Amino acid sequence: MSEALAGPGAGEVEDLTASDLLVVARSQKAAEDRAAADLLVTAARWADLHPPESIHLAATFTVPGCEHEEPIAGEGAPLVAEFCLAELGTVLGCSTTAAKKLVGHALELRHRLPRLWAQVHTGRVPAWRARSVAETTIHTTPSLTREAAAFVDAQVAAVAGRVGPAQLDRLVAEAIQRYDLADVDPTQDPEDGYLHVDPRHATIHDDDVHFAGTMRLEAELDIADALDLDRALAHGAETLKVLGSDASLDARRSAALGDLARTQTALDLHTRGASSTGGAGDGDGLPVAREVVLHAHFDATLDGLSTVFGPTGRMEEGQRLVLLDQVQSWCGDSRTKVTVKPVIDLNADLSTPAYEVPDRLREQVILRDRTCVFPWCTRPARRGDVDHVVEFDHVVEFDHDADTEGRPQPGPTTTRNLAALCRFHHRLKTHTAWRYNMTDNGCFEWTSPHGHYYRRDRHGTSAVDHADPPDPPDIPRPRRP
Repeated sequence: MSEALAGPGAGEVEDLTASDLLVVARSQKAAEDRAAADLLVTAARWADLHPPESIHLAATFTVPGCEHEEPIAGEGAPLVAEFCLAELGTVLGCSTTAAKKLVGHALELRHRLPRLWAQVHTGRVPAWRARSVAETTIHTTPSLTREAAAFVDAQVAAVAGRVGPAQLDRLVAEAIQRYDLADVDPTQDPEDGYLHVDPRHATIHDDDVHFAGTMRLEAELDIADALDLDRALAHGAETLKVLGSDASLDARRSAALGDLARTQTALDLHTRGASSTGGAGDGDGLPVAREVVLHAHFDATLDGLSTVFGPTGRMEEGQRLVLLDQVQSWCGDSRTKVTVKPVIDLNADLSTPAYEVPDRLREQVILRDRTCVFPWCTRPARRGDVDHVVEFDHVVEFDHDADTEGRPQPGPTTTRNLAALCRFHHRLKTHTAWRYNMTDNGCFEWTSPHGHYYRRDRHGTSAVDHADPPDPPDIPRPRRP
């Protein structure tokens, strides 16, 4: 039994009784919680090893004018060198943004919420709940002072492990309000300017796309706005039913919300069926509500002789597959502007002798890479930069001895020497020891400063094992907590 509890495999689990399985499940959950708590300690220690002076004072998340002005943690937490978070994220198999959030939560808990930090490491509060509190105290508007954060810590630490997530959120918000109200003039309007957490938001969960081609929307609205929206959706759903829709009430309310997003009025809905040629540019004075840009691609197996559309397409915004009949319905909907882009063969080798990347070559790289090609980064390629993998040499544009000596030409502006990088990872590649090369068209191998290797292509990121990694750079002197 003791061996089974230590870590039963699939075959061993089959031999356990129901009671034994419960004991194993409890043990595994406790191990998971301990590992999450230990990861917070590791993240905080990583920050200690990388203070701002380890790179440059400007390479922090809190210096005005930098690319990242969002604080990584609240007032009183130490600053962290900007570029160090990329390597931590790649080792954990997550984006740089996710690594930044992890380190920020660790520093917030250790420096501003010490009671909650201690509860995590005694096992009384799961790490994910403590991180939820830290996320709130970091991003409260206006920012929490150290004293305000300490007050919140004292109020919620003792009960954070015994209440549900929704109740914990309410307790944190109430503690923030109570702290500020202690210093408010009793004659002052309680709604006038005291510290609060504004819960309003509208979030599109584009990372959770259903196989039917739908996306989840979550929102927290002002009461009046919510009631107005409910009435508008009820009216829109009833209008669709009158127009002949046999969809369910929930489906019609969903469609009505889409109509609101496209600023289509009830009059437009009523006249949609009356005109078979209705669409963008009908001369009714209403603006274009949707623009669909179609890119056609050659199939390499047909040697580029024809254009082949499969049963699915790819939505560039959000990097999601969509059904082609959905695309057809989008194009056929009213007030839609359809643009068909010229065909670009993603396997063709385009080039130019200049440093500046022409539009056609830039478009080819964006469509090929889709996102920033740094490991696990998902920022859209269209919003970033096109980088020369091998640096373009403005002085030596052509090396006459390169071909005979088997060396590549210095930084040509060609398809196989260009990659899509978001601005942050472009700066990371330029100013740090991160290096990458293109092993095949659209396939990149990255080397981190500490000798970790990653392969990135259009299918995603994977870690690569090399027998002899390079020696890591000198580690900056650690900063004492």
